[in-house]
Amino acid sequence: MKFLKLIRFQNLIMLALMQLVFHFVFFKNQQEPFVALTDLEFILLVISTVMIAAGGYVINNIMDQETDEIAKPKNVIVGKHISEGMAYNIYIALNIIGVGIGFYLSNLIQKPMFASIFIVVAGTLYMYATSLKQNLLIGNIVVALLLGFSVIIVGIFDLYPATYEGNRTQMAMLFSILVDYAVFAFIINFIREIVKDIEDIDGDYNAGMSTLPILLGKERTAKVVFGITLIPVALLLIYINDNLLSLDWVLYYMLLFVLAPLLYFLIKIWTAKSKKDFNHLSLILKLVLLFGILSIVVITVNMKLNA
Repeated sequence: MKFLKLIRFQNLIMLALMQLVFHFVFFKNQQEPFVALTDLEFILLVISTVMIAAGGYVINNIMDQETDEIAKPKNVIVGKHISEGMAYNIYIALNIIGVGIGFYLSNLIQKPMFASIFIVVAGTLYMYATSLKQNLLIGNIVVALLLGFSVIIVGIFDLYPATYEGNRTQMAMLFSILVDYAVFAFIINFIREIVKDIEDIDGDYNAGMSTLPILLGKERTAKVVFGITLIPVALLLIYINDNLLSLDWVLYYMLLFVLAPLLYFLIKIWTAKSKKDFNHLSLILKLVLLFGILSIVVITVNMKLNA
C-alpha cells in the first residue's frame, strides 16, 4: 500500500486511462482505422509511459522529504515507511523498465530514434524534481507540458508510423484532435500545479523554493489563477460552438461535466483561503481533466449514432 502511495497510483491510473481511450475507443472506431501498434504493443506503450511517470513521482518524493514534513506530514513515505536507498532502487528499476520498453517499441516500428523520447522525458522528470521546480513557474510549465505530451506520444507511436499518402488527410485530422486534447490537458494541469503551490506554500517557503504564491501571496495568486482559468473556459466555449453543436450528447456532456465544474472552480477560487479550500479546488481540476479526456468516448459514440 505504501508503494502505491509512493508512485501516486491514482494519477497513474488516470494517465493510463487517458491513453487507452484514444487507441481502443477513438482510433479503432474510425471508418478506416489505421494504427501502427497492435493492442498488446499499445499496452506496452502505456506501461512504458506509466513506469517513467511513476519513477518521476518516486524521485519527487525523495527530493521533497523536507517540504512534505511541513506541508503534508501524513503523506511522507520516503524515510518513514520506505528507506531512501530503497526508494532510489525503485526509481532506477522503474526507469529501466520504462525506457527499455520504449527502446523495444521504437525499434519495432522501425523508428529507433524515437527511443530518445523516453530518455528525455525520464531526464526531464529528474531535473524537475532536483532543480526545475524550485524556479518560478518553470516547474509548473514542465509538469503540464509532460502531461500534454503523454497524449501526443499516442499519435507519435500509433498514428505517425501508419501514415502514408492515401490516409494522410485522415491521420492529420486525428492528430489535430490529439493536439486539442493535449493543449487542454496542459492548461488544466498548469492551473492545478499553481493551486497545489498555494496549498503547499508553507513547506515550499521553508524549503527555499520560489513559487508564485511565495512571490505574490495566497490571495493575489488565487486572483491570477482566476484570470488564467478564464482562458480554458473561453477556449471551450469556442471549441464547442465550432465543432460540437451538431453532437447533442457531446454538447450536454461538455456543458455538464467539463464547463460547469470549471465555472464552479472560478467562483470558489475567488474566495478560497484555507489549505482545505485549495485542496478541494485541486480535486475539482483533476475531475475536469478526467472528464475532459473521457469526452473522446462520448464523441466517438455520438458520431457512430449520427452516422
